[in-house]
Amino acid sequence: MHRIAVIPGDGIGKEVTPEGIRVIEATGKRFSIGFQWEFFPWGCEYYKSHGEMMPSDGLEILKGYDAIYLGAVGCPDVPDHISLWGLLIPIRRTFRQYVNLRPVRLLKGIISPLRDKKPEDIDFCVVRENNEGEYSNIGGKMYADTGQEMVMQASIFTRKGVERIIRFAFELASRRPKKHVTSATKSNGIVYTMPYWDKIFGEISAKYPGIKADQYHVDGLAAKMVSHPERFDVIVASNLFGDILSDLGPALAGSLGIAPSGNLNPEGDFPSMFEPVHGSAPDIAGKGIANPVGQIWSGAMMLENLGHPEAAKIIERAIEITLSDKDMKTPDLGGHATTKEAGMAIAEAVESLQ
Repeated sequence: MHRIAVIPGDGIGKEVTPEGIRVIEATGKRFSIGFQWEFFPWGCEYYKSHGEMMPSDGLEILKGYDAIYLGAVGCPDVPDHISLWGLLIPIRRTFRQYVNLRPVRLLKGIISPLRDKKPEDIDFCVVRENNEGEYSNIGGKMYADTGQEMVMQASIFTRKGVERIIRFAFELASRRPKKHVTSATKSNGIVYTMPYWDKIFGEISAKYPGIKADQYHVDGLAAKMVSHPERFDVIVASNLFGDILSDLGPALAGSLGIAPSGNLNPEGDFPSMFEPVHGSAPDIAGKGIANPVGQIWSGAMMLENLGHPEAAKIIERAIEITLSDKDMKTPDLGGHATTKEAGMAIAEAVESLQ
């Protein structure tokens, strides 16, 4: 029995999370896996009522669960720095979820905006450093509201942080067919942190002679992802670069609505957290048309992390089978299905797959 903390959050998170649970439960029945779900109403609505995104003992509460299943966080009338730093960042950092893993695949049944690209052409992972880098909360403002106003934000790169994320990328690549790691850097413009990143990348790549390794400046890498996505297998990047590239990836694969992610504590000392990439999408919230695939696929990642790789594969196959049916696609993919209809179809596919 796996104990899962569920935070539906805001906007479409409340709509796609039930469909993710529906599919996971269907998979659990098939593989005799039990789940105990506990729901927490934390997020922007909670903030408006309580003045905080989660209670002061929220992290202590979450620490006892096997995993965290998150919908989305954010709404227009709560500043992003409050919503992000009040919930997601404390969870990611306190629980040492230093890997943000985002698979990118062109699924069968989806048409890429890239002309003539097929599923085998877009199949890579972005491994994003998730605890430090450019998103470190060190900095400040001086001489506010004067002509001398100045702001500063420091980027923090530690040897431990850089080594462990790059090592994770090489270990991941060793289990994939292409066995190829690409590093995103910008050492021609950022003169301290990026050469340091490059140095450690070179040190670690030397320990994996069977893995092809190369480096791209992040701007050139973004261009190559568009023109030649088939060249990539595992892309490892700092917090900022990984954040940007892992949104570009699913856009190339057809829709942000399908993109999953895992915030991983690889050592298992704390629970990992699984969430779709798409965010709370307030423009379509409440309409029942949000794509649940990103949430469902994140659930598959959660199952794999919990030690059920075959169950995870069944969900991924069910997603592709369902997306091959135009009637079961949500509007972002050119169909007319509702969130619930798409979720139910994937759950039914899980039950019927041989």
